[in-house]
Amino acid sequence: MAAVLAEPLAPPAAKALILDTLANGEVTFSNHALDEMSKEDPDITEEEVFAVLRGGIVEPAEFRSGSWRYRVRAMGVYVVIAFRSEIRVKVVTAWRVRR
Repeated sequence: MAAVLAEPLAPPAAKALILDTLANGEVTFSNHALDEMSKEDPDITEEEVFAVLRGGIVEPAEFRSGSWRYRVRAMGVYVVIAFRSEIRVKVVTAWRVRR
């Protein structure tokens, strides 16, 4: 049984856990995230989300809708995730920055 996370995590700790989850855990997408990703032009792909999570900058956590959310940004894309456990991350939403 996975231990309960002591959130909020500092950005470096969140980044380390994201990288570990990408390598050894499970990343899932909410229906909202998939809908928002498909509305972007061009669409944001799952591969693009994984690239942002791998190489992006994690911003300080915000408590929203009953859970801690972490915004990760890279390459003009923002991805918001929530940890479900030490080995599970859910992508809550994603969007592309307009310039």
